Amino acid sequence: MYLIGLTGGIASGKSTVARRLVEHGAIHLDADQLARRVVEPGSACLRAIAAEFGEGMLRADGTLDRQRLGDLVFHDEDARARLNAIVHPAVRELSGRLIAEADAEDPDAVVVYDVPLLVEAQVDHPFDLVVVTSAPKRAQVSRLVEERGLDPIHAEARVDAQIGDEERRAVADVVIDTGGTIAHTMSQADALWVDVDRARRAKRAQPSG
Repeated sequence: MYLIGLTGGIASGKSTVARRLVEHGAIHLDADQLARRVVEPGSACLRAIAAEFGEGMLRADGTLDRQRLGDLVFHDEDARARLNAIVHPAVRELSGRLIAEADAEDPDAVVVYDVPLLVEAQVDHPFDLVVVTSAPKRAQVSRLVEERGLDPIHAEARVDAQIGDEERRAVADVVIDTGGTIAHTMSQADALWVDVDRARRAKRAQPSG
């Protein structure tokens, strides 16, 4: 198996790059989706969140009130750290299990693990390659306004709340510039796949043990 860690700031083009790699044959794991799975009704994570932040974080149907919890932790660094201490280990365990399953099913698979908080959460899976998508702040804000309907002030606050690009670039093996056209981003993803396929074949040719 060849494992790619894909990260980048909000609205920096991660999904576009991931989709392109999937078109080439990669398996896509999305940390945001896994984070939703670990807090499903009845889960240990959801019980821990209710115990830590109060039953008011649950809707009447027993599901997590994401809006209320998000509003709390967005403005409270300590609360965000307490939430992350509950959710991140559960996501790490689930992602590790899914990666192992993909490897068992197809030892030649390319798995792209899309992790927005790869740096912040100190995700330590044995990545063969770490890819960072990077766009100028103005492009990120514009996308949040045009594609997700945020007002400009909120959009800028969302971008500013994340770590800077330089910290992500420090862990990157490859940086994909997503500040231009979709076609430019796609062409970089295509070139990345060629390199990954070459590296995967080289890895497969290495003697085991």
